[in-house]
Amino acid sequence: MTRPLLLGVAVALVASAAAAQGPSARPAAGGTTPPAPPTRTYDVIVGAEAVDKMQVVRFGPAGASMVRERVIGKNGIDPDGPHGIAVSPDGRFYYVSTAHGTPNGTFWKLEAESDKVVGQTELGPFPATLQVSADGEYAWVVNFNLHGDMVPSSVSVVGTADMLELTRIPTCTMPHGSRLSPDGRHHWSVCMMDDVLVDIDAAKFEVARHFALAKGKEMGMAGPAPQRGAAAGAHDHSGHGMEPPKPGDVSCSPTWAQPSSDGRTVWVACNRASELVEIDVASWTMRRRIPTGAGTYNLAATKDGRLVIGTNKRGQSVSIHDAKTGAELARVPTSRRIPSGLVVSPDDRYVFVTCEGVGSEPGSVDVIELATRTRVATVDVGQMAGGIDVWRVR
Repeated sequence: MTRPLLLGVAVALVASAAAAQGPSARPAAGGTTPPAPPTRTYDVIVGAEAVDKMQVVRFGPAGASMVRERVIGKNGIDPDGPHGIAVSPDGRFYYVSTAHGTPNGTFWKLEAESDKVVGQTELGPFPATLQVSADGEYAWVVNFNLHGDMVPSSVSVVGTADMLELTRIPTCTMPHGSRLSPDGRHHWSVCMMDDVLVDIDAAKFEVARHFALAKGKEMGMAGPAPQRGAAAGAHDHSGHGMEPPKPGDVSCSPTWAQPSSDGRTVWVACNRASELVEIDVASWTMRRRIPTGAGTYNLAATKDGRLVIGTNKRGQSVSIHDAKTGAELARVPTSRRIPSGLVVSPDDRYVFVTCEGVGSEPGSVDVIELATRTRVATVDVGQMAGGIDVWRVR
């Protein structure tokens, strides 16, 4: 065989292999140019669920490292399980839900500079994802109820000044994800066992409408969601998002709801189906379903509205989608298995991703540069790293 023919065969084989790997094999924007080092310093707060640790990870011109940690919880025998994390808008405080109470979990308020506990209150069974309102006055926490019976659960609203639970709004079975619309009028959560997105009127503290997410049965409806928790046997209860679908399964098993930066749409992560569902807020209709990575779990969006990013819990990767076209621009492998939480930096330059790890593995925080779609740093943290939020950028 001649040299030109050999070269042609080699090029064809390389091209075929790259095509088979899908979006993860695409070169980063900018070709082979290495990512530029950060010019600012980013501090993020991370919760390690298995070891009850709150840790501060720093990424900046000097590199990436874990710079501080503290233990949180009440139970000295079993883990309390820090799950959801949110930093107050002014950066003075951070809030944590510890999920493994008996039977109920606890919501904590800590000073960001000192890690000093300044308040706490009991919520419902397994309080999980949370968000603080833009004015800092309210925290919205879903009561996931992972270890309870398959019965409807709720969303707690807490006044952050006095750390008092103001109301507990019934929603549906195993609620997860907790996000407020940019204008503060809507609270979005999803229910894994009922295949619905729930829209709470944030001014009235009551469910306004819901959206059915099963493939081929998508429909927006007024009022509270029907309670279908008894059908939970077909879903992944114990694995918490790790079970792939069986043949013929059209369920969504949603794990996250992420509003767009302009508030016109809500993106839902269908963990079981490995799809994103985009819903129009005004018309309350589905715009499209988009394939994504295996076991899509948590979502985030850039402030400029260009990108929607999701962790792929069964796929050990992060998917980056163009919000306008829905195209998957890249699928970036993570440092460890079971990627979980993520948060985009305020300047839209980086996304910080937690990985739980498996068995005796530590957790980790991966830093992905969005311009080049490249993982630029990894820091080991406590086991089962999950919740994460940006504290400050300097």
